[in-house]
Parts: sequence; structure tokens; C-alpha cells
Amino acid sequence: MIKVGVIGATGYGGAELVRLLAFHPAAKVVAATSRSYIGRSYSEVFENFRHEEELVLQEENINAIAKQCDVVFIALPHGVASQKVTEEILNCTRIIDFGADFRLKDPDVYEKWYGVAHHSKHLIDRAVYGLCEIYRDDIRKARLIANPGCYTTAGILALQPLVKEGVIDPAEIIIDAVSGVSGAGRGLDLGLHYDEANENVKAYKVGTHRHTPELEEHLSRASGKSVVLTFTPHMAPMNRGILITAYSKMTRACSYEDIQEIYQKQYGREYFIRLTKKGVSPETKWVKASNFCDIGFHIDERTGRLIVISALDNLVKGAAGQAVQNMNLLFGLEERAGLDMAPVFPA
Repeated sequence: MIKVGVIGATGYGGAELVRLLAFHPAAKVVAATSRSYIGRSYSEVFENFRHEEELVLQEENINAIAKQCDVVFIALPHGVASQKVTEEILNCTRIIDFGADFRLKDPDVYEKWYGVAHHSKHLIDRAVYGLCEIYRDDIRKARLIANPGCYTTAGILALQPLVKEGVIDPAEIIIDAVSGVSGAGRGLDLGLHYDEANENVKAYKVGTHRHTPELEEHLSRASGKSVVLTFTPHMAPMNRGILITAYSKMTRACSYEDIQEIYQKQYGREYFIRLTKKGVSPETKWVKASNFCDIGFHIDERTGRLIVISALDNLVKGAAGQAVQNMNLLFGLEERAGLDMAPVFPA
């Protein structure tokens, strides 16, 4: 049985992780931390865990937890993991970080976009980007996993096969994205209050969203050319979900079957990526509470553009589910272990 530690177990991502691990056939949470609920049982904080998870939340001591656990998930915001993860900790355990501290290979880019200092620059090269469908072989050998962001997971999975095959112009990519409110985290924020968020859709961080360099770095890696894109996120009045619509200029004339073949070549054997039927666009309701990413596309022959749409659950494939998928790879388990469930509907 894999012994698991969860640092930050009472945020939305941490709680989703504990939920998934509660039914994992080969893993057990033995340590869970919280700043707000130290000494309280997990089911006291989250009533939905009654009879399922009787953890007692403890004060965070990552050094002690690292010695106790085979893998430690850090389910905390950016700027935290780089202050906590050390060579000594990585010698004791494997780390899967939900934050952005080890996602970008250039620390200067990280510090520019995130506005905080990076405290473990010497560990960046040891980190592997945890997008399993693309970096699976590297993940298996890693001690430090940078769990991707939710927008970036949807965007990279949607576009990576296309830039890799050179069928879209890497300088002509625009991504519009919509997220549920849980993507902003569990902290108090006026903009997340019910009467502020309900019956409202708004764009935010226009031209400045921190997932932009993450998208560009990994699409550039696939393309072999520099990708500079426009990314605009929006918040919608729903609890969970990510939907992106990506517009790109095609470099040559392609039929629907040509593009379909490109996706099949890359994802034909990927269980968690589902390609929709012709004429069917992905919807957030069809992936809710699952680790699936649905992808569909449309060719606009009038403009010569390819329009790609992808949908996933920001708390599962965009966070906790992806982290469990990474854990499964690290320990040689079936990749679907603990994640083999149908989406819920309605919800």
C-alpha cells in the first residue's frame, strides 16, 4: 500500500484528492495537513466524508511527513513549494506539486509572471511536467512532478498534436477559455460571492494570465518553433469545469479526416482523452467529476481556420485526478487506478 501525505488537504484541490484516494486500491492517506483545521477530523470539516475518511488534520511539517510517506502531494498555491522542497526531502519521498513553482524551466519567466521569488532554482531541472499523455516516460523516473494547470491541460492536450504535425501556424493561435468558480480556490474573495458570480460571465487577467507561458513553453516544445499565443480566460457561474475554444490558422488545406487521423495518431490509445464525433462539440457537463478530457474540432473552410474545443473538470483532470494519474505512473500501477469512473450527470 502506497503511503500518501497531502499538504493542504482542505482546499478544493486537496479535498478532491482525498476523495479520489479514499477509494484508490493501492494507496492510503496517512498524513493530511491544514492551517485552519489543525486537530479536527476530516469528516468534521467535510461532512461528505462521514464514514469514509477519519483522518485527523495536523500541522504541516513536510520533513516529518516526507519520512513517513512514499509520496507527498503539495496542494497549495504557487510560491510555496519552492520554499519547502529540498534535496533531502526528494531523497526521502516523491513530490507532486499542484502549484506552478516547477512548471516553467526558466525561473526568470516564472518570477515575471507570478511576481514572487523562486527559492529552489537548483531543483527546476529535476522536475518533470506531469502531463501524462505527453511526458509519460519521463514521469515514471521522476522524484519531483509539476502537476499542470487546469487551463494549460485543456489547451496543450487540444493543440499539441496539431503544432507537432505542423498543420497550424504557431504564431496564429488564440485561446478563449471558461472556468467554473472553484478554479479560483476556496479563499474568500468578493468576486466569488454568490451574488457577484451568479448570472454573470466575465473575462479576467486579459493578456496577463499566468498560464500563458506554460501553454507557450510546451506547445513550443512540440512544435520546434516559438509559439506566442493570445489567451483570455473567463469565469462562468458554475462550480466546476474548463472549456477552451482555440482558433488557429491552418498551414495547408486539410480535410476533417486528415485532422482526425492526427488526433488518432497521438491519442488513439489514451483512455482519458475522448475525441468527439464529427459535428459534436465537447461540453463541461459530460466530463464533470471525471478524469476525462474531451476534444472536438471544426474546420472553417471560409476562413482557413481550425477551431478546437476541449473540456475537462478543473478539479480532476485539471488538478487532483491528474495528480493521481501521475502517482500511478510513479509507482508502476495501472494508470486508471482510482480514476476509472464515469462522469456524473446531472450535477
